[in-house]
Amino acid sequence: MRILVTGGGGYLGTTLVPYLLSEGHEVAILDRFFFGIDLVRDLQKNKNLKIIVDDTRFFSGSILKEYDAVVDMAALSNDPAGELDQWKTFEINYLGRSRVARLAREAKVKRYLLISSCSIYGFQDGILTEESPTIPLTAYARANLFAERDNLPLGNSDFVSTVVRFATIYGLSGRMRFDLAINGMVLGAFKTGKIPIMRDGTQWRPFLHVKDAARAILIILESDSDKVNDQLFNIGSDAQNYQIKELANIVADSMSKKPSVEWYGDPDRRSYRVCFEKAKTILGYETKFTPKDAVNEIESALMQGKVSDSMKTKTVEWYKHLLSDEQASKDVLLRGTLL
Repeated sequence: MRILVTGGGGYLGTTLVPYLLSEGHEVAILDRFFFGIDLVRDLQKNKNLKIIVDDTRFFSGSILKEYDAVVDMAALSNDPAGELDQWKTFEINYLGRSRVARLAREAKVKRYLLISSCSIYGFQDGILTEESPTIPLTAYARANLFAERDNLPLGNSDFVSTVVRFATIYGLSGRMRFDLAINGMVLGAFKTGKIPIMRDGTQWRPFLHVKDAARAILIILESDSDKVNDQLFNIGSDAQNYQIKELANIVADSMSKKPSVEWYGDPDRRSYRVCFEKAKTILGYETKFTPKDAVNEIESALMQGKVSDSMKTKTVEWYKHLLSDEQASKDVLLRGTLL
C-alpha cells in the first residue's frame, strides 16, 4: 500500500512511519518538521520512503494522486500547545485537515484516516463510548471535533473515511515527548527522584502506548472497507483507564529506584473514562503494551543516554522558542514563519 502520513515527523509519526515501512508499505511523510528533519534522517535510506517538506494548508493536492491511503495527523498538539494561538490551532488542526480530506477524495485516494483524540470528551462521569456526548474544553479538542464532523461524512463507495480517537499516548519514540503524563513522570523520577502530578490526582484519563497506536492505524487501513467506512473508533484499552494518582503509583513501583510524589499546578479540568469495546469487537484490536513497559524502556533509554530532556521534548516550550527565534525556524527547515 502507498500511504501518505501528514505530521509524520511528530511523536506518533516517528513510531508509525518506521512501523509501516517494516510491514512492507511505501510511505511518504508530509510535514513542516517543526522538530527537525533529522528525526527521520536515518529512514531516508529506505527506498520506500519519500519526504515532502510542506504545509497541509498550502500543499498541492496533485501530490495525493500517488497514494492509496492518507493518515492525517498534522496538528499543533496537545491541549496546552493549542492554547498558544487558538486561531492558528483552528486553522491548522481543523481547516488544514479538512482540506487534506477533501483533496484526498478529489485525488481518488481510496482511504482516509483522521487522527483525533479522546480529549474531546472533556469532563464527564461514567464510561464513555463513541456515542457519548462530547464536551471539548480546549482549542485543541474543539478543532479535533470540527475536523471529525467535516471529514467523516465524506466517505462513500469510492472513498473510505474513518476517524480514531486515541487515548493519551505514552512510550518511547523517535521524537520523544516528556510533556505527556507517563513520560513526564518517568523523567521527573529519573532526574529528581520525584514524580510530578497535576493536582489533585483524582482525574481519570485513558492511556495508550505509542506502538499500540501505530498498530491500530495499520489494522484500520487493512480492514475491509465496510467495517471502517464512516466509522469512529475509540482506540485504547479498558484496563488502562487510570486516575492520575493511581498511575503515579504504577510508575513509581516500576522504576529501579522508588521515587516520591511532587504535586504541581491547579486541578485538571479534564477527566474522563472511555470504553474501547467497539474497536475490539469490529476490528479485533487489543493493546499489547502497558505503562510498566513504557517506564522500563524510557528509564533504560535515559540511563544509556539515548534520550535526554531538552526543549524539543516539551512541545509548548519548543513552539515558543521557534516563534521567538527566526534562525531556529530556519534551522528546522520551516517555510516562512512557524505559524
